[in-house]
Amino acid sequence: MSAQIELSNIDKHYGHFHALKGVSLSIEKGSFVALVGPSGCGKSTLLRSIAGLESITSGTLKIAGETMTGVPPRKRDVAMVFQSYALYPHMTVEENLTYSLRLHGVGKAEARAKAAEVAATTGLSALLGRYPRELSGGQRQRVAMGRAIIRNPKAFLFDEPLSNLDAALRVHMRKEIRALHDRLGATSVYVTHDQIEAMTMADHVVVMRDGVIEQQGSPLELYDRPVSKFVAGFIGSPAMNFVPGTVTADGQSVQLDIAGSQPLPLGRTVEAGRKVLAGLRPEHLLMGGNAQLQLPVAVVESTGSMTYVTTATTPEMTVVETRRTGVKAGDTISVGIAPEHIHLFDVTTERAL
Repeated sequence: MSAQIELSNIDKHYGHFHALKGVSLSIEKGSFVALVGPSGCGKSTLLRSIAGLESITSGTLKIAGETMTGVPPRKRDVAMVFQSYALYPHMTVEENLTYSLRLHGVGKAEARAKAAEVAATTGLSALLGRYPRELSGGQRQRVAMGRAIIRNPKAFLFDEPLSNLDAALRVHMRKEIRALHDRLGATSVYVTHDQIEAMTMADHVVVMRDGVIEQQGSPLELYDRPVSKFVAGFIGSPAMNFVPGTVTADGQSVQLDIAGSQPLPLGRTVEAGRKVLAGLRPEHLLMGGNAQLQLPVAVVESTGSMTYVTTATTPEMTVVETRRTGVKAGDTISVGIAPEHIHLFDVTTERAL
């Protein structure tokens, strides 16, 4: 596979603010890559730099093998889909779809034929004569995507395209965008702060923090083998529990700093006596069975399919139970965890051990 987008040592400064710090990333042709991280981490700046909407301070950016230094956005052959849809309110759906083609001198009949084809792909065929004000949020987002597709660009760049939609529609549109990507064989770069969106849609997830790439890999790689407490806490829902602890004298277990806990076997050897942060995912803490922790219960929340138990410990912990349970606030639950699901992080650097 050849790289469709190649970023080498990209830096971006806004005055004294260092927004991107030596970012290098290779995006394969036909892949779906999600850039994810909290607000201000640099993900949108990186996307806008690929689009040419931001100039990079230093480094090299190539699209389809061509260096993009000084190349204006309209000549980069990439299509951007924004959170705000950015549709022309005075134009019909068809006119919005064909606008870029008409700008490039494509004839009226050919433009209309292309619009009909894209409308069929995006479920807009019955809406071609309507104006944006007559459409729902999901339909407007489809038009925005259709307008990007019609150009047949080298890459699609999505900047938080679903954040204006309600929860149920977001789930539906996630599937639609991914299915569209697969049908078109496109290269897609997708910015989101929602890690569930990133995990469910992307082949490759890039976690950003303070202008650098903290970790990148497949969604399950990041979930199973986070390189730092930051990635471990960001990927997975509900978020991972972090509990201070000390490795036992034989280096084989970790003793958590909470009352009522037995040493948890690690299934590997770690430096004896070392202070650590133990990372325990809520879904890996199993009630009953091989009980190693006795945890008092503060809050129980049931969604029907899942029960979320919050403990009255310091720090508090979350336990997820997929079965119905009669547990209530004030009870004490017995919880166990398998050695392979215990993540350890250095207390100072917060890197994985």
